[in-house]
Amino acid sequence: MMLTGAAKLAGIMGWPVTHSRSPVLHGYWLTQHRIDGAYVPMAVKPENLRRALQALPLLGFAGCNLTIPHKEEAMRAVDEYDPAAKRAGSVNTILIRADGTIFGSSTDGYGFLAALRAELTGFNAAAGPAVVLGAGGAARAIIAALLDDGAREIRLVNRTPERASKLAKTLGGEIRGVAWEARAKALEGASLLVNATSLGMEGQPRLELPLDALPRDAVVNDIVYVPLETELLASARRRGNRCVDGLGMLLHQARPGFEAWFGVRPAVTAELREAVLATLIQK
Repeated sequence: MMLTGAAKLAGIMGWPVTHSRSPVLHGYWLTQHRIDGAYVPMAVKPENLRRALQALPLLGFAGCNLTIPHKEEAMRAVDEYDPAAKRAGSVNTILIRADGTIFGSSTDGYGFLAALRAELTGFNAAAGPAVVLGAGGAARAIIAALLDDGAREIRLVNRTPERASKLAKTLGGEIRGVAWEARAKALEGASLLVNATSLGMEGQPRLELPLDALPRDAVVNDIVYVPLETELLASARRRGNRCVDGLGMLLHQARPGFEAWFGVRPAVTAELREAVLATLIQK
């Protein structure tokens, strides 16, 4: 529909930002709900993040999303952030309040659990040990969400043991740091395996992880969505594990921000998924 002078504005900041599919999914919802608004990609260098965020209220933006590499730095650039962002140590959604102040939140953990529950009937975080690969912003959000959802044991596998130990102290709960070299053994008895690293993503190194020790009734999730079927997921499917790709998390984490900016709670549907998938295939 046509934009007017009263159009509501939001977008996404990243460096680079060309990889993001957020403009596609938010654009889909804007069209579906016939909203006078726009969602635009904004390429912002890391050193310009604070000034770019401060410009949002001046330009009339309702808010924005943040992607690599801005999520953690945004914690120091906002006026206030919610408990989920504090737990995750990162911000992926910005809301400009009526007084012009900048409020940050993290919806990654919400999106992660919502995606699992949409694909797996009766998913229960307390069912058994969870193995999480990575200790970055996404991993922190996922681990916090699992703990809040009742997970009793999380095995955190990371190349830098110190970072894993620090994360465990920050989040609390039963988190055990595991050396990267011991990642295959860490799968013994696990009910959930999550790759929260960029390994296996298009243009990134392979994720080398033998799955022999992983129980065949365990769930395997890869937050990477380019490619949609990563080597990890393909290997897990071949041995009979239930798998959840990374696209669901992307779609579900976007819902709270869209509602805050545009006033409508959107739905994640098969049609939306197909629309976003089409852009991945074109790529």
